Parts: sequence; structure tokens; C-alpha cells
Amino acid sequence: MDIGSRIRNLRVQKNLTQEELGERTDLSKGFISQLENNQSSPSLDTFFAILEVLGTTPEHFFAVAAEPTKVVYKPAEQTVYEDADEHYTLHWLVPDSNEKQMEPVLLTFSSAGAFKSFPPSPAETFIYCLRGTIILRLGEQEYQAQAGEAMYFRADAPHQLRCTGPCQVLITATDSYL
Repeated sequence: MDIGSRIRNLRVQKNLTQEELGERTDLSKGFISQLENNQSSPSLDTFFAILEVLGTTPEHFFAVAAEPTKVVYKPAEQTVYEDADEHYTLHWLVPDSNEKQMEPVLLTFSSAGAFKSFPPSPAETFIYCLRGTIILRLGEQEYQAQAGEAMYFRADAPHQLRCTGPCQVLITATDSYL
């Protein structure tokens, strides 16, 4: 196990410089650099202090992932739902996205239709219009985006998507309300 690289990766994830990590642990920037390059080894007390500042425990630091993180998702892995009455097809692009922080979906309307209504939630939603025109009703307001335009909103009011003709949008929400 490359302890130095793991310390460096955690430090970078926390947006800390070597100097900032050193200041928070009473160590020099040079010593942090030596640790990250495996040129020095910390005492147990120093190691625990570094882990505390980096927001992890020894157990998590040394845990070996059971399987590699999945990065690429193929079309055959997608879940597809079709609503013939409302003329749309919904593709969940990442099969286990409801267990993640974001849920990306591809919504395609073959003709005029509406996607289901959603109650207010703490979710943040991003919509990118790939083709056609999408209409968002958010509370009492309506917003419209055409191909190449994007929408971003906090879903703190009832909301619904609809279109007046063929349309395709990429939606990413921070909650699994889709």
C-alpha cells in the first residue's frame, strides 16, 4: 500500500495544500511532502493527527475496496421506462443512481406530453435540452429551454416538465425523486 499517495489523495480531496495540512497538524510543509513521497514515516501520534485533519479513521484509510469503482455504464445496463399515454421514454443512465448523490436520466418525448409532477424537495436539478423545447413549471412560474440551453433549480416548489412536440433532455437531480 502506498501510504504517501493515500495521504496526498485525501489532502487534495479536502482542498488542502501541504502547508495547510502542516499548519493543522503542527508539522512542516517539507515533512508533509516527504510523507506523501514515501521518503519519511510518521509516528503513530502524527499519523492519527493527520487522519483526523483529513476526516478519516485508520480503518477507512487502510480499507481495501472490495471491487473497483464502476465508471463506464453501457446502454444494456440502463433501465428504460416508457409511458405511451404521455409519449415519453425515460432512461436511467446509471442503474444504481438512486444510491448515489446524483441521478442522471435521459427523457425523450416522441410528441407533446408531460412528465409526472413532483412535490417540493431539497433536491437540486439540472436539465440540458438536447433537442426540441422543454417547459418547466416550478410553483406558479413557467420556464422554457430550447436545444442547447440549460436549466438549474432548487426543487423547493411543486414542479413538472412538459413539451409541445418531440423533445429530448438530460436531467440530473441530487435526490432520487425521478
